[in-house]
Amino acid sequence: MAWDFSTEPEFEEQLAWMRAFVRDEVAPVELLWPHWHHRVPPPFLKKVVDPLKQQVKDRGLWACHLGPELGGQGYGQVKLSLMNEILAPYQWGPTLFGVQGPDTGNAEIIAHYGTAEQKVRYLQPLLDGELFSAFSMTEPQAGADPTLFTCRAERDGGDWVITGEKFFTSNADHAAFFIVMAVTDSDVSPYKGMSMFLVPRDTPGITIVRLTRYMGEPDDGMDHPHIRYDGVRVPGDSLLGEEGEAFVIAQTRLSGGRIHHAMRAVGQAQYAFDMMCERALSRRSGSGPIADKQMVQEAIAESYAEIEQFRLFVLRTAWKIDQGHGYTREVRREIAVAKLLSAKVVRNVVERAVHIHGALGTSDETPLARLWQLVPGYGIWDGPTEAHVTTAARQILKDHEPSPGVWPTQWIPARTEAARARYADALAEQAAWAAKRTE
Repeated sequence: MAWDFSTEPEFEEQLAWMRAFVRDEVAPVELLWPHWHHRVPPPFLKKVVDPLKQQVKDRGLWACHLGPELGGQGYGQVKLSLMNEILAPYQWGPTLFGVQGPDTGNAEIIAHYGTAEQKVRYLQPLLDGELFSAFSMTEPQAGADPTLFTCRAERDGGDWVITGEKFFTSNADHAAFFIVMAVTDSDVSPYKGMSMFLVPRDTPGITIVRLTRYMGEPDDGMDHPHIRYDGVRVPGDSLLGEEGEAFVIAQTRLSGGRIHHAMRAVGQAQYAFDMMCERALSRRSGSGPIADKQMVQEAIAESYAEIEQFRLFVLRTAWKIDQGHGYTREVRREIAVAKLLSAKVVRNVVERAVHIHGALGTSDETPLARLWQLVPGYGIWDGPTEAHVTTAARQILKDHEPSPGVWPTQWIPARTEAARARYADALAEQAAWAAKRTE
């Protein structure tokens, strides 16, 4: 047996350093500059964040999802899970550790599919944290369903010309470049007729229709714009990967992103839970703290159980990936379930935490307000929960078979008849034995 739920001492020391660092260094930056985490900082802020980034690099914890050849540690998904849980409560956390989305996913696919020239121009500055990027995939009429995409890229001599609209291209207004997914061959399956392009933000023909923001975000918050590409011309070497490979590239990117979302969901649920427990012990009702109330205790016990189950499921999924399963059918099933659990667990725990805080929980004076705003997003990001429920169910059912006849295989009358036939001699002896006892 090789079951093991421990963390090696050397890495646990790193995690302990991270916990102290995010509490003492990241949290103050979060309070003072809450909306600058996905944009190039002005000089005054650069003086603050660059030394913090350097501390992370000195510990060997910068961009750990990448291999050593790209300046990272090549950590597997289990270690990244443990790290992401610590960073999750703070929007600045991922940026100061070089693992902020959408840049991590963009960096991974450029590293995997990009040419040498593309890596020099786009990847290295991204890894250094000197610029930011955007992933332009979803469309107003289609959401995340690629079979309904209409944004096109057509050849014109040695160039490509992109025309169409995209919605919720996160951080587009502050990105140096976009990765754009567009239809390049409408005569084949959508899964084989789309390609990806690296497009500089200042390319003529790109118009930000409006700076959409996530619910509750202020005007200086991170943007998720509606973008129009009107005859955007890019050279032939802007193609990322091969023509027609966009769906494969997107799935590679999104599968990793979904497990990372689940990791962050664990951390945010734990953050809300810790606040809930502190408040339950501090807030009084009648003669004692509300922690003495049975229904509050129920909320705490249920939240604890949900988080622990969720954490273990995410870690086990991460472990499967690290064992070389990659993003096989089995792992895709687990990721789909993790996506479903993310939406449920975060919603349940944050809602209980808000309730136990009372009026204070509904105000803007605790981090619970931002966590509650994130709850609906967990059911939408990287595909709606319903789609992942369907994916998980289909994969699960592939491991099962229908009953061979009218009745279920566990139908007791048939099973009993079979058992009687098997042990007919023993039943006859039992009957004789019982008869003698009654004589």
